[in-house]
Amino acid sequence: MIEKFKREWLTSPGTNIMAGIVVALALIPEAIAFSIIAGVDPMVGLYASFLIAVIISFVGGRPAMISAATGAVALLVVPLVREYGVEYLFAATILMGIIQIILGIFKVGKLLKFIPNSVMIGFVNALAIMIFIAQLQHIFGISFDTYIYVIITIAILYVLPRFFKKIPAPLVALVVLTSCYIFFGAEVRTVGDLGAIEKSLPSFIIPDVPYTLETLKIIFPYSLSMAIVGLVESLLTARIVDNATDTYSSKNKESRGQGIANFVTGFFGGMGGCAMIGQSVINVRSGATTRLSTFTAGVFLMLLIILFGDLVVQIPMPILAGIMVVVTISTFDWKTFKYMKKAPRTDVFVMLITVAIILATDNLAIGVIAGVFFSAIFFATKISKVTVTKELINNNYVFYFEGQIFFASIDTMIDQLEFKKYDKDILLDFSKAHLWDDSAVDAIDTMVRKFEDKGNTVYVDQLNADSRKIVKELSQLNEQHLT
Repeated sequence: MIEKFKREWLTSPGTNIMAGIVVALALIPEAIAFSIIAGVDPMVGLYASFLIAVIISFVGGRPAMISAATGAVALLVVPLVREYGVEYLFAATILMGIIQIILGIFKVGKLLKFIPNSVMIGFVNALAIMIFIAQLQHIFGISFDTYIYVIITIAILYVLPRFFKKIPAPLVALVVLTSCYIFFGAEVRTVGDLGAIEKSLPSFIIPDVPYTLETLKIIFPYSLSMAIVGLVESLLTARIVDNATDTYSSKNKESRGQGIANFVTGFFGGMGGCAMIGQSVINVRSGATTRLSTFTAGVFLMLLIILFGDLVVQIPMPILAGIMVVVTISTFDWKTFKYMKKAPRTDVFVMLITVAIILATDNLAIGVIAGVFFSAIFFATKISKVTVTKELINNNYVFYFEGQIFFASIDTMIDQLEFKKYDKDILLDFSKAHLWDDSAVDAIDTMVRKFEDKGNTVYVDQLNADSRKIVKELSQLNEQHLT
């Protein structure tokens, strides 16, 4: 226990604290922007980012991953806030947390293994494109000074690490270029242009809504959507961080942790959130490996607001936009183009449809679910090919079945048979086949019945242990049919 605490909290504390500070600075404009998307006060997003980051650092399953208020969740609650107000948003966030806790208890993290690699590639690339597109409003059509700040920021992030690595390059860019702006001025937009910041801590509240079944009917659809979207983004981001750090994390613990964080956040005037791939990448690339980085990001975010709010609002947006552009470049999987040349066409289609749906809907969960659906359809089609061959042995006919027999393959299997009077014993050999479901058993019953209706004697042979078990449980055949 002590060793685990040291490993998850005290490894390279200086590096993790510095990484958390960088992330905190990047969280501020994101949280404000997401609040504006949701139609609420900027402090709702800032409080959520502070609370979720701090809480998840203790109860989450993935060290060094950043969770906060996110655009994916914010987009879902726009109609709720518009029609019913912010108090209903707080109530929906609490219910969102409860749903995620329940899903975590039922080990929803195990479902992650059913997400194919092609969907993962599409998810990562779509997210990188979305982050990049979101930065364009802070770069183009503003001023010449904005372009200069973006170019210098990107140059610092690429050049500085080659010569100096003790301080994360994004932090150097933020401090140096913000200082230049404060002392010399420039025609650029700043964090303060996104919304006002109050220098106050969040306080405990009880959402001011009627506690009735009618209220539950209103918020439940939103809470369920928020919970699913939040978990999909969080678990996929956790897998990405796992791969980037060569470590393993508990996805079920992360699910419960996300639920706890959102549940508490709703009682302190915050909106729902989840893991953030952009900020998580910044954190990991800044050298973070422990929970201390996530905790620092949340605490320093609040310190910046309370103690240095007047300075924070002066941070030029092109600096933060430049940092996020570099993040998107490093997040995008550039091996995708080689993958598209070599991978099966169905896998390429799944990857492209995942990207297209995510970009069209701005909803990561819908894109991932669609990708998994198409992947499952293609997989079922691929394995639904069953071959049947016939051979005359010792004056008896033997039909050999080869393949996976289930609901999607039984039609093609039966179509290959000719049911007629052979005046001989017929042996159905399943030594190279496997029966998966009740549809397969029903197909066996149908074949036996059709052959016997023609006056043949039929035997079912060479079933493996699992297939024999399901046949004995569900089939209408007699013991004499099984050999």
